[in-house]
Amino acid sequence: MPLVIGIAAALSTLVGGAVALRLRDRLHLILGFSAGAVIAVAFFDLLPEALTLGGRAHELSTVTSFVALGFLLYLLLDRLLVLHSHGHADDAEHDHSRGHVRAGSLSLHSFLDGVGIGLAFHVSPTVGFLVAAAVLAHDFSDGINTVNVLVRHGGTKAQAMRWLVVDALAPIAGIILTMFINVGEGTLGLLLALFSGFFLYIGASDLIPESHHVHPTFWTTFMTLLGALVLFVAISIAG
Repeated sequence: MPLVIGIAAALSTLVGGAVALRLRDRLHLILGFSAGAVIAVAFFDLLPEALTLGGRAHELSTVTSFVALGFLLYLLLDRLLVLHSHGHADDAEHDHSRGHVRAGSLSLHSFLDGVGIGLAFHVSPTVGFLVAAAVLAHDFSDGINTVNVLVRHGGTKAQAMRWLVVDALAPIAGIILTMFINVGEGTLGLLLALFSGFFLYIGASDLIPESHHVHPTFWTTFMTLLGALVLFVAISIAG
């Protein structure tokens, strides 16, 4: 089942990239909904599971520290990319290379999404499906961003499509990796905490700002709240 979801995540990324090439006026609403869904999974699913599993072997403060660590690791990666681009702001070649670096980072994110899905299925099918729902929403936006960032930094559509394929296959690779590792409850709890930090950063610092970019905030905010509500209801029913 995780591999089937990995294929669905790959298709979600490809569809997102295709949409980015064709439709732009409604993307902010989709990104707003995705932000709410990703944040809701972090708060209402991953974090409670991390506290339950990790709390059996570690202090709760240790588990929550891993949430902060995940958030800050994503922050560090994002800021390093920004500093790289600012250092070559007047150099077209380096600006072009930044598009490839950013696309590579998005592919790494997708790989980690696949790892997150695989680890979630180690907990239970229910947790796995809920994390997969958030990842599908996130990977759709990843497909959009992969295409946009290449084109925005001077890349060709052919280059954008090649990176889109890499990004689409990355979560499948992450899921396959988790099939060959076996972790105890305490370690699994810490890993889920780490991924909840990842999801919080992705939603709060990536998807929400991107959805509000040059658009009125009322409908994007509404869609973010709707995304959170839909996932909260789904998690409550599944729980």
